[in-house]
Amino acid sequence: MRRIRARVRFKGRVQGVNFRYFTCRKALDHGLTGWVRNLATKDVEAVFEGRESEIRSALELCRQGPAGAQVDEMLIDWEDFRGEFVSFEIHR
Repeated sequence: MRRIRARVRFKGRVQGVNFRYFTCRKALDHGLTGWVRNLATKDVEAVFEGRESEIRSALELCRQGPAGAQVDEMLIDWEDFRGEFVSFEIHR
């Protein structure tokens, strides 16, 4: 299975509901690397790297989100794998 990179912007009620922690946990559970952070626009941005099937699985779980979250839209840019991360982190 090929490895890829996905840059994702989550829109909706995604700040103040543990969404970054949830995203980090799902990424790690799927063996992915990258990061997640809040944006001033009230969106959440994340970069995932790993196997395409694992990224797609993690994104489906993120679309559901933790209790209290509501993802109205996911904007995904698929990119070439770069291999620049060693883990998945929450950025402040």
